[in-house]
Amino acid sequence: MPNKKIAFSAVFSNTRRLLLAGVAASAMAVAPAHAADVTLLNVSYDVARELYKDINPVFEAQYAKQSGKSIEVKQSHGGSSKQARSVADGLEASVVTMNQANDIDMLADRGLVVQDWAKRFPNNAAPMYSTMVYLVRKGNPKGIKDWADLAKPGVKVVIPNPKTAGNGRYTYLAAWGSVLQNGGKDAQARDLVTKIFRNVPVLDGGGRAATTTFTQRQIGDVLVTFENEVNLVRAEMGSDFDIVYPSVSILAESPVAVVDKVVDKRGIRKEATAYLNFLYSEAGQEIIAKHYLRPRSAAVLKKYSAQFKPIKLFTVDEVFGGWRAAQKRHFDDGGEFDKIYGSK
Repeated sequence: MPNKKIAFSAVFSNTRRLLLAGVAASAMAVAPAHAADVTLLNVSYDVARELYKDINPVFEAQYAKQSGKSIEVKQSHGGSSKQARSVADGLEASVVTMNQANDIDMLADRGLVVQDWAKRFPNNAAPMYSTMVYLVRKGNPKGIKDWADLAKPGVKVVIPNPKTAGNGRYTYLAAWGSVLQNGGKDAQARDLVTKIFRNVPVLDGGGRAATTTFTQRQIGDVLVTFENEVNLVRAEMGSDFDIVYPSVSILAESPVAVVDKVVDKRGIRKEATAYLNFLYSEAGQEIIAKHYLRPRSAAVLKKYSAQFKPIKLFTVDEVFGGWRAAQKRHFDDGGEFDKIYGSK
């Protein structure tokens, strides 16, 4: 059994090396020792840090080979909405790679990103997607199978704060939408979500903190998080945990955008655009799939199909009328979530 005192940011190091050692090593071998000609800052969500640690050196090597210009990509990670607010408050991101469109919409409203950012790259500017599933203790002692089980008395559910983490927001909407997808009404959905959040012992600020709470602090019976996160945990700590797929869940896209105001000021639009385009390349899609995120490339998805269990998915647009409507009704101050959690 792994040492639970080890910082969780290091837990995935062995898996990453095994997955991409050859590619990353060759990329690092040609990386410049001197200061890079161009530096980009990728401001991203909490549980994507291992993905971009593997994406960046491969992109840097490819870009240097193709352009003759050295480039360095730096990373910043945290709860998706918290990260977006940091950019709005002055953190000079070259690109944002978030886990929900709502955070980029906010930056567009602030004039940092163009309003039609979702049309600037394929697939609504989302080169990958995931969904919300459950990580349970080995043997699933509480018998958790679906969303209704998270609302049962005595079940402790670990979910990050929907006010700061896209991870938590997707979980909330997945639970609410599961009721509507099965013919239920909003009142029944509200009742289910209220009961689930009454079972949440602590609201962490981001998805990785929630994973640490569950895996290291040993709090909770079930962690609800992205499919890629639970698979990474299982890859390192498989003897301790099982994965459970609910009958229906939400399509969790990971949208990206160039931060137009920053790249134009610094004259790095070409490089920032090339970085995001790399995510759609076969090399980028391969790395995405190896990190258990569902790729957009049909060929890569087919190659890795064994690790992506079929599951019925619904979208935020279909059930909630889009992210702006969902945000206003459920997550703005005084919205449904505040009412639900305030009554806990």
